[in-house]
Formats: sequence, C-alpha cells, structure tokens
Amino acid sequence: MADSAKEVEARVAGVVARVQETYSRWHRDTSVEQMRADWDTLFWNDSQPCEYWDANIGGVGVRWIVAPGVNKERVLLYFHGGGYKMGSVVSHHDLMVRLSASADCQVLGVDYRLGPEFGFPAPIDDGLTVYRALLSKGFSADCLALAGDSAGGGIAASMLLVLRSEQLPQPSAAVLLSAWLDMTLAGESYESRAKFDPVHQKFMLQAIAKQYLGAAGNAQSPLASPLFADLTGLPPLLLQTGDCEVGLDDSLQFAAKAKAAGNEVELSVWEQMIHVFQQFPDELPEARAAIKQIGDFLKMYWGSPR
Repeated sequence: MADSAKEVEARVAGVVARVQETYSRWHRDTSVEQMRADWDTLFWNDSQPCEYWDANIGGVGVRWIVAPGVNKERVLLYFHGGGYKMGSVVSHHDLMVRLSASADCQVLGVDYRLGPEFGFPAPIDDGLTVYRALLSKGFSADCLALAGDSAGGGIAASMLLVLRSEQLPQPSAAVLLSAWLDMTLAGESYESRAKFDPVHQKFMLQAIAKQYLGAAGNAQSPLASPLFADLTGLPPLLLQTGDCEVGLDDSLQFAAKAKAAGNEVELSVWEQMIHVFQQFPDELPEARAAIKQIGDFLKMYWGSPR
C-alpha cells in the first residue's frame, strides 16, 4: 500500500531539517571554504560498495567511481550541483555510486572550477575538456552519457549545445535532475512554488546568477540558460524534478521545447519532492525509485562496447 501524503511529508521534513541545520550555521562572514566543507560533510556517505580514485584530466579534477560488476566500457559523466559555488565529487559521491550501480557503468565526477574564483563559462569548458579526453582515449560516444543536478544539470545541457555546434559526437543520452536551465528566473513556478520550496528562493538564485555570470554576463545567453537555445539535434533526455521546487518550470518548459524540436524526451515530476531529492536515498524511497529510473533510462540507450 502506498504511503500517505502525511507520511511522505514527514520524511521530507526530516531531510529538510538536516539541510537547514547546516544552513543555519552560515552567516555573512562565513567563508566560502567553510561552506564548501560543511556541504561536503552534509552529503558525504560511503555506505555503498565501490572502487574509486581521484585523478586529473587536462587540468580538471575528476573522480572515477566503479560499482561492483559494472560495464567499464560505459561512462556517465556527472556534474554536481551547488550553485556554481559549492559541491564536489565528495558531496555527490553517494549519488554517483548509486548511479554507477543502477546504470551499469562507470561514473566520472567532474570537479569543475567554482565561483567566486571562477565564473561563466569555466565549468562548461572543464566539462568539455574531460569529454574530449574520453573520446581521445577511445571511448565511443554511444557508450558515454551526461548527467547533472541543479547547476550541474545546466552545465550538462550547455555541453550538449557546444558539442552540437562543434560537430563533436553526441553522448548516448543525458539526464537532468532539478536542472537550473533559466538564469532569468522567468518561470511562473519561481513565484507559485515559493511557499513550498524549503531550499531555494528567487532572490537567492538571482544573487547566484549575478555572481556566476559577472557584471557583463547575459542571463539569456543559451550557454547560461539552455532554455533559450535551439534544442534540435540533441540525444535522448530524461528530466526529473520535484513539484515542490521553485525551478519546476525550468524542467517543464525545457522538456516541452526539446520535445517540440524533435528529440526523445522523458519528463518525470515527483509529487511532494524537493530540489535534488535524489541525494537522500537513505531517507526517501522516492529517491531510490528515481535513481532506478535513471539507470533504466540510460540502459535503453547505451551502445555496444567497443
């Protein structure tokens, strides 16, 4: 029997309380280094079996993650969230391990450059450096896929646009989790979901976008806001989002536009779920189900090993 709405609400409330306990320690004078360390501690979990090692590809830090028995010819390139300012392969280690097991592949987490030290388009450039390196190492593009959450979802979407424009081989598929795809924050959900979203509010995201783009940045640039891009010629897409997050419309509008452009698109909106709920699989069965959905989706599109 399905859990009641109140039972789901209670589980989500527990997750939110854990996140807000970390946020409550931050103040105006908290250093970015401390915030990053707190973020990594909040999400770190090594309960799932895997092999992993950190490396450097073309000057970009990465973490290879291999769950037991997975197909090592396949690589999911993963971009963590964190508002272009926080997050790392440490904070997203557990999610990447679970994705490796679910999708039957290696996961390569990208520790792209963060702000305020680096801004747009440094994270996209770092992702492209790693992707090109994988191709040069002999990985077939149809055995590669992209994924990312929040800001990382925006990076993954932007990378698809650059790969297309540079006529580089597209990956087999891409997965966008609560992706930030519109830095103008024009979606109606930024207002209508404000009272339901315990993580983000529009004014916070406006400040993050301004810092990331810089004084001369254009929030309507397709690489900053992929929602404004021509979306023809993309690989199969899966978008997951919670219906209690202000960025809901980013996923709804991007999915509709991508589908209208002729792409294969799967959109999954999870009732009562918050921003990047997939990071809480121990507490939320919905997160576990979402991770399984991602694995099932990617396994439909992986090419044959070389």
